[in-house]
Amino acid sequence: MPRRFLVTAALPYANGKLHVGHVAGAYLPADIFVRYLRSRGDEVAFICGSDDHGVPIQLSAEREGVSPPEVVDRYHASQERDFRGLGIEFDIYGKTMSPRHIATSQAFFQRVYDNGYLKKRNTSQLYDPQAGRFLPDRYVKGTCHHPGCGNPEALGDQCEKCGRTIDPLKLGDPVSVLTGARPEVRDTFHWYFELPRFGERLRAWIEGHPEWRSQVRQFTLGLLKEGLPERAMTRDLGWGVPVPLADPDAGGKVLYVWFDAPIGYVSFTAEWCERTTGRATDYQTWWKDPETSIVHFIGEDNTVFHALIWPAMLLAEGSFELPANVVANCFLNFQFPGKDEEKMSKSRGTAVWIEDYLREFEPEALRYYLTSVAPENQRTAYRADEFVGHTNDELVATLGNFVHRTVTFAHRYFEGKVPAAGDLDPQDRAHLESLRSLPGRVGAEIEGMHFKAGLETIMAEARGANRYFDSKAPWQTRKTDLGSCGRAIHVCLWTARTLATVMAPYLPFAGEKARKMLGLSAGEFVWTRAADPLVAGSSLGAAEILFKKIEKAPGEES
Repeated sequence: MPRRFLVTAALPYANGKLHVGHVAGAYLPADIFVRYLRSRGDEVAFICGSDDHGVPIQLSAEREGVSPPEVVDRYHASQERDFRGLGIEFDIYGKTMSPRHIATSQAFFQRVYDNGYLKKRNTSQLYDPQAGRFLPDRYVKGTCHHPGCGNPEALGDQCEKCGRTIDPLKLGDPVSVLTGARPEVRDTFHWYFELPRFGERLRAWIEGHPEWRSQVRQFTLGLLKEGLPERAMTRDLGWGVPVPLADPDAGGKVLYVWFDAPIGYVSFTAEWCERTTGRATDYQTWWKDPETSIVHFIGEDNTVFHALIWPAMLLAEGSFELPANVVANCFLNFQFPGKDEEKMSKSRGTAVWIEDYLREFEPEALRYYLTSVAPENQRTAYRADEFVGHTNDELVATLGNFVHRTVTFAHRYFEGKVPAAGDLDPQDRAHLESLRSLPGRVGAEIEGMHFKAGLETIMAEARGANRYFDSKAPWQTRKTDLGSCGRAIHVCLWTARTLATVMAPYLPFAGEKARKMLGLSAGEFVWTRAADPLVAGSSLGAAEILFKKIEKAPGEES
């Protein structure tokens, strides 16, 4: 029976271009997972969009001398093009500045307030005397105050080095990112979310999911052991969702971007439902039915918000299901040959930007490489010199070569048709026994969120397929025993079908090429039929090169 999944990928800020670190963190693994589920016949909604509010957008607008919506529109379109170019296909790529999202966020905030989990409190906040304004968290940076960290570049909401949330008032040597001035402490007020009230329920929920990645469980359970702080969920900012409360002090206050952003998953789902069924209320099937598995794909810096604050918000609102999994990848760094690893950075030139990549290279090479070095359990690095080797030695010479040589041989010596299997010998049967188990083995890795291991399993089978082809030596048997030659090519075409089907979630463009080469309809090219043999006598499509060799990696220095 088909299962139902709601899959989300973290909302990128609409103030910059996408680079390979973004893709490796949340979007590529999410796309692989969704494509696998759909190939199995499961029902899936794949939801994403741009995060349009908050400090990053306003800072970009102020630097460029334009309005925040102008910044959002430009980068939203750019990001959508990049995703499409990489074959990452969302059902909807929404905007959090849309009227529907604003209304949904305000209604959610009001419900949490009415349920008694938001309290208005006087508080102290950093203030820039030169700019004449309060400094929301990302308008201030300084030294992380958590023991054992000391990151001098911590922003006022979260430290990227240690991953913990930040109290801006405790930052060492704080400075305003607006003017560089040392801020003053002044009084203001905000609405605080009583996060500590959900500690035990969050602990029970996380402990009830032993299948989650260990770093997510360990990190969040460690924070719960330390005790969760109350979090201000409003800001003094000119760009955001207005606080909806009937309170005279609410004027000029907006929702904290990390309150309204995850609600985008809900508002975008409603918008998608309205587009597809004509009923926005159908979003409840995806968010309020326990038969739906909700899976969030994020980067490691979003773990606190997706695995603690957002679930607590859902509990406070009271009508939503909690996520079934929060899949976090670690950071992907960047390394030039002979140099130390660095964090991705535009200013230092340590990034490969997706729009630049797609001008010169095929998306499959990047999808393959980023999966093969995926930072699933620890931080890894994009290494320009490795990219060429992974592409040419593995993708081209192993996987692409096997499919191409098999189809080409069938065209040349069997009139472009699938030869009969005949009587299989022990070697054929042993090869096919491994092949028949491949979809199950790869599927188990994908369902366990081990995308790198799933790809390695496919490549191991592809290497075995090439060994089988070579050992059968059909270029010789075609002269001496055409039946034996045909049997070997039949098995190789069968193998190509299975390999092409299970590689398609990882490499969708190549998968589509292979499907046509093998003469399969879209309905035949599905996971549940991946290990089926091709019908003897059926016609094959024209042979194509699945992957091109490359000479120089994107990001490699001249």
